[in-house]
Amino acid sequence: MIISEDKSFERIPENLTFEQAAASIEGAHYAYNMINKVNLEKGQKVLVNGATGAIGSAAVQFLKYYGAVITAVCKGKDTDLIKSLGADRVIDYTKEDFTKEDKTYSYIFDTVGKSSFGKCKPLLQTAGIYISSELGFLAQNLFFAIFKPFTGSKKVVFPVPLDCKRSIILIKELISKGEFKTVIDKKYPLDKIVDAYNYVEKGQKIGNVVITVEHNN
Repeated sequence: MIISEDKSFERIPENLTFEQAAASIEGAHYAYNMINKVNLEKGQKVLVNGATGAIGSAAVQFLKYYGAVITAVCKGKDTDLIKSLGADRVIDYTKEDFTKEDKTYSYIFDTVGKSSFGKCKPLLQTAGIYISSELGFLAQNLFFAIFKPFTGSKKVVFPVPLDCKRSIILIKELISKGEFKTVIDKKYPLDKIVDAYNYVEKGQKIGNVVITVEHNN
């Protein structure tokens, strides 16, 4: 395969392994394309639902880089990890429903698509925005994003992650600065790829799962 030099690729930073490089792109690309759909300002309060996933763990790091005040939703056992990535506050979803809180946010990033605009709307400040990584029930997130009059001043934005090049450039820059790190849960050899998929489909992975390939000389 031949790829033009102006397409979506960059050299791997020297301080990264191949496994780390492979795991640093997809989730981070989707996370960045959620964040760049809003006019994020330093000091704004945001909530990340699903903060331990590939998208969520990247989103927390990007949001910290941009100076947001971050509330992260994840399992309590992962609190230390998520705070190390930049979260200011963690809600343990096994003990507390974050949608029942009386706190409000400028933006809610649902990086696992397990909530909804209807549930999150009371948590949004005036002109606040809800963004999900999923279409939602009956593709409602796409509907609300197009037909804004139905949502009032609080809006739904549906991200279309087209600009891979811009994502890769930012990811590489932050990795080189030590401001972004890849979260890898497990590694599986290629002949265990079915086990890897089964593990991922349980919905409990932390960050990324990597398939390793051995090269025989």
